[in-house]
Amino acid sequence: MRADPADYELVEPGNLSAVVSLLAEEPSEWLPIAGGTDVMVQYASGKLAARKLVSLWNLPELRRIEVADTEISIGACCTYTDLLGQEVVAREFPLLATAARWTGGIANQNRGTLGGNIVNASPAADSLPALLVYEAELILVSARGERRIPYVDFHTGYKQTRLAPGELIRAICLARRFAGYISYARKVGSRNAQAISKVCIAAVGRVVGSSIDDVRIGAGSVAPTPVRLRETERAVSGKRIDAALVSHARKTAIGEIRPIDDIRSTAAYRSAVVGNLIAEFLNLLHAGGKSG
Repeated sequence: MRADPADYELVEPGNLSAVVSLLAEEPSEWLPIAGGTDVMVQYASGKLAARKLVSLWNLPELRRIEVADTEISIGACCTYTDLLGQEVVAREFPLLATAARWTGGIANQNRGTLGGNIVNASPAADSLPALLVYEAELILVSARGERRIPYVDFHTGYKQTRLAPGELIRAICLARRFAGYISYARKVGSRNAQAISKVCIAAVGRVVGSSIDDVRIGAGSVAPTPVRLRETERAVSGKRIDAALVSHARKTAIGEIRPIDDIRSTAAYRSAVVGNLIAEFLNLLHAGGKSG
């Protein structure tokens, strides 16, 4: 059954201070809405439980991308189109730029926001494995002030986060320290565009001499939350890449994930794909970033 607009209230305070004050007064009553690409799907199907919505769209405090010497700060309401227009993102954070291109069509990229993708907390979200790999930090804001937390700790379970009542993401911060790393991103879906991931992998690595000096691997659609494959990272760090290491990494990665059978895929398929993609990533590292 479709929703009735008369049942909903939408307010647009116009600045971040007014928004956090409103949320502080009635934190359980108001649902913040940014681009609305997920909220409006629920609304259209009559499944949006919240009746009072507060718009974050075009708040200047949440639409900035600030570039400093050591990090970039991306406002939570920056869209995927905003990210694709930033040269520093394409050059230094190519996994995030790739995820932005993967996300829906142009209309969704124009409206969908990075902060909204994080808070929606879907384990299949395209941008989240990249944020894990880049070890993003989140600046959270409320009427009580601000706090900064590692993104890796943000998701506590399926569709569950560490956001406190009345709290919003203000910005996503990425350290500028990945120059010289080889980047790898793969999304496996039912079609080449506008598909929800069956498996999504983002990874970076650096080889010094003939051994892996540093490696970071993030995965989506393989567990209740996006995950860092830390056991796999430890299994290959400091090692020479050969067939035995690739085989060991494949098995380790499959052992780390908790895929499910659902309408998009099966657990067995997801496990097999993760193993294959880990092998492909290590072979890319071995080739110095030159894929065949």
